[in-house]
Order: sequence, then structure tokens, then C-alpha cells
Amino acid sequence: MKKTWLIIAREFTERARKKSFIITTLLMPLFMIGLMIAPSLMMLYGGSELRQIIVVDKSGMIQGKLPSSDEVLFVDQPTLTKEEACQTYNAESGIFGILYISEEIEQRGGVQLITNSPSSPMLEELITSEIEAIVEREKLRSRYDIDNLDEMLADVATPIELQTYENNGTGNEEEMESVSSGINYALGLILGMLLYMIIILYGQMVLTSVVEEKASRVIDVMVTSCSPFQLMMGKILGIAAVALTQIAIWAILIMAASKFLIPTLFTADVVATNDVMLQAIVGTLGDTGYMATLFVYLTLFILGGFLLYASLYAAAGSAVDSVQDGQQFNTIIMMPIILALIVMMSVFNDANSPIAFWASMIPFTSPVVMIARIPFGIPTWEIITSIVVLYATFIFTTWLSAKIYRIGIFMHGKRPSWRELGEWLRMK
Repeated sequence: MKKTWLIIAREFTERARKKSFIITTLLMPLFMIGLMIAPSLMMLYGGSELRQIIVVDKSGMIQGKLPSSDEVLFVDQPTLTKEEACQTYNAESGIFGILYISEEIEQRGGVQLITNSPSSPMLEELITSEIEAIVEREKLRSRYDIDNLDEMLADVATPIELQTYENNGTGNEEEMESVSSGINYALGLILGMLLYMIIILYGQMVLTSVVEEKASRVIDVMVTSCSPFQLMMGKILGIAAVALTQIAIWAILIMAASKFLIPTLFTADVVATNDVMLQAIVGTLGDTGYMATLFVYLTLFILGGFLLYASLYAAAGSAVDSVQDGQQFNTIIMMPIILALIVMMSVFNDANSPIAFWASMIPFTSPVVMIARIPFGIPTWEIITSIVVLYATFIFTTWLSAKIYRIGIFMHGKRPSWRELGEWLRMK
């Protein structure tokens, strides 16, 4: 083990001292937190400047009925023609644009937005929905002779705010835990993508390292002092230590930010006056116990997934003489991970679907799929079972990979066929 520890230390220090590692380690937590809170920050503090729109309504149905807001101001100019409005309110006038409504309002082209500066999908959707609502009300009023329709609609208008809780058997909302599918989706997506990138990035790092040392004949010298198995495990565990160090630093930084930064950005008064989604985001990120549990699971699945795939990458690297030759094996090794990424997207529709369940149990896809399912509150026994199967498979693949590795590192000048790899596996 002393020799193995020396190799682990060498692999760790060689990579942990790189500037790219330090920069990525410090910036990634900020990026992850930014993905979580950016939409809420934009809603709170990212309001656009007031845009003034001239309304030229030739139908007489919309005039004076479009509601203005802090971002959009509608000004009626029904006497102007479209041409006169475009000439008067051009780009030099400071007016955002002209909303022209023809007499054939219900036909294609009956409503036109002519802008002096770039528009946005949200603005266009807002205008469209408002006009549709006005036209529908006018049709109801005229066809069914309802004079006080606006008062009736205002009287029955009932906004609904859905609150979701996890059932604990009591039915008391003060004791039940509030959950949000939106925050679960965001957490699952971020954690799944993070695990996917780490396995691919650090796994290929193992392949590249083995190929480079084999090509430079460094391995030929190293195996005179240690066994091929010690060399392979030292390399895998050394790079795994780099990944775990990065995860640990991320966990500390993110939990510190959730403890001190989130309450500063979103005070209790701000959270109380906003939607359920913002309350769920702040509540989840502010729960350091829950975030710590997530990072524990993330660490276990990253370590298990990396060890599993790193052993395969090490075997692939030992069987070739260049990184280019290793691409044929790299593509095959990556296929289950890419499949896991595809299955992960179905998790967000139903975290307990059969395909999501079995993909989170099969070790080659379980790290990515299971970590995406965990935020949705799946049973603990499923997580434990997945971890046990994952690590048991790692032991088996390491035993197989070691058989290829001990022979492949001494083979030069010829890329082995699949038949030859099978023969290596059968050698004692």
C-alpha cells in the first residue's frame, strides 16, 4: 500500500496544483448558485425600462382597454393612419413602437406591432393575451347582451396558489414539509449534469494519463518498482482524490453561500411578498442540513461512478498507444453515460417511472439518474440499493480491467482486437 499511496500522492499533486483546477473549483459554486437564483433575481431586480406603445385601433374594440403597467405604457391615437403613426413616431421620437389594429382584427395580419427597437417574446405574448381577452369579452357582451360583463368577471375572478406538501401522515401543514417540483427539477438537473461532466472529464483524464505514460515509456520504468495493479489503482484513486477535493470545496462554498449570501439577497419580507417558487428556492438553499445530505449522496455517486468508469478508461488506455486510437474504446465507454443523460430528462416527468427506477439501479447509468431522482424524495432503500450495486460492480470491473491493464501496458505498436482483449481476460 505504501507504493500505491506514493502514486496517489503524485497523481493528486500533479493535478491539484494546476491553475485550471483552482479557477474551476472557485468559480463553479458561483455558477451553480447563479443558475438557481438568477431567475428570481431577474424577477425582483431586473425590470426593464418603461416602453411606450402608440395604439392605432381602427376596430374600435381595443381602444382604451389595454392595461398599462410599470414596464409598458399604451397611448391611444385612433385618428392616425398606420402610415402617419410610423412617420410621426419613428426611432427619433423615443417611442418604442406602434400597435396597429385593423377593422379585421380577427383575421391574420389584423394586429401588427411595429417597433423602433428590438421586441421580446414576453412583450408580444403579453399584448396578444390582452387583446384576446378583450375580444372574447366583447363577443360575450354583444352576442349574449351582457352589459355588466366586466363587473361579473371581476367579481368571480379567483387567483389560485397551489402549495405542495409531503405527506407525513398528520395532515397538519405546520408539520408537513413544503416541496416544490420546480426546485426539485432545478436541483436534479444541476446535480445530474454535474455528475455527468465529472465522470466524463476525470474518466478521460485517466485514459489520457495512461496513454501518455505508456507512449513515453514511463510506465515501463514505474512497473519495476510496483505491480501493474498498484499502478492502476494509484492512478485511479489519485485522480478520484482530485475530484473529491473539488466536490468538498464546492460543498463548503455553496453551503456557506446558502447560509449567509441567500438571506442577504432575499430578506424575509421580500420572500414573503413573492411567489411560491421563490420561497421554495430560498427555503431549500437555506436548509444547510438538506444541502449537506445532497452533497453526501453526490459524493458517494461521484466516487462510485468515477471508480467504475475510471477502471474501464484505464484498461482502454493501456490497450492503445495514442489518444486517437483510444477513441474507439472511449466512444463505447461513453454510450451508457449518454444514455443516462437521456433517461435523466424523463425523470423530471415522473421520478418513479419504471425506466427511471431501473436506470437508477443499473450501475452504468445509476450515478447520473439516481442523483437526479434524489431531490424528488424517493425512498432511502432505493438509494442504498443503488449505491451497493454500484460499488459491487466497480469491484468486478476493476478486477476485469486489471487483467487487461497488466498486459496492455507492455504492448506497443499494435492496437489489439476485441478477440485479443478477450484472450487477455482469460489469462491467469
